[in-house]
Amino acid sequence: MLNVYRNRLSVSNKLARACWNLTWLLLYRPSPTFCFPWRRLLLRLFGAVVEHGAKPYPRCRIWAPWNLRMGRHSCLGNYVDCYSVAPVILGVHVTVSQYAFLCTATHDYEDPDFSLIKKPIEIGDYAWIGARAYVGPGVSVGEGAVVGATASVYRDVPEWTVVGGNPAKVIKQRIMKGSRQREVAGEEWTQDPTPETCHLTSET
Repeated sequence: MLNVYRNRLSVSNKLARACWNLTWLLLYRPSPTFCFPWRRLLLRLFGAVVEHGAKPYPRCRIWAPWNLRMGRHSCLGNYVDCYSVAPVILGVHVTVSQYAFLCTATHDYEDPDFSLIKKPIEIGDYAWIGARAYVGPGVSVGEGAVVGATASVYRDVPEWTVVGGNPAKVIKQRIMKGSRQREVAGEEWTQDPTPETCHLTSET
């Protein structure tokens, strides 16, 4: 039988998030879309590492800015839910489209205390997270990878691949016009809905 869940986050964490939520409501959310420098400043004041040219949109939700790093010209679109209980790291020129969910925390459903599990998310340079996609705790999305709209990703995504579906599977390699990428020769990326059974199989 499950025990009553107890929030074990520190008082200082709760107070910091309360201050941030008030700042988001009064100063961040009402700002016009083009005021990216203003929103970058607010995020930095709360401990985020936000590099030049990053574009946090006014309607994106960020749980804890001090766990956020945005590389140059990266983007968090409107209505993105950045649940940054653990670090969320965006490389350069990363795009996270509207309503995507970056989820760094879950619960141990086999623990009677339903304990919180926190794992970071890292999204490599030039990757694109499509609209309404879900990226789970501990996932690393490789450089140049594309997570299709509404996809659910529970394990690492190889670089320069396009994945989609629930659970996400490789659809194709992403080949940029006029450039070269390394291909994962002879490998097929698959995953089951349960993270423990996800695997990378090789063709023989």
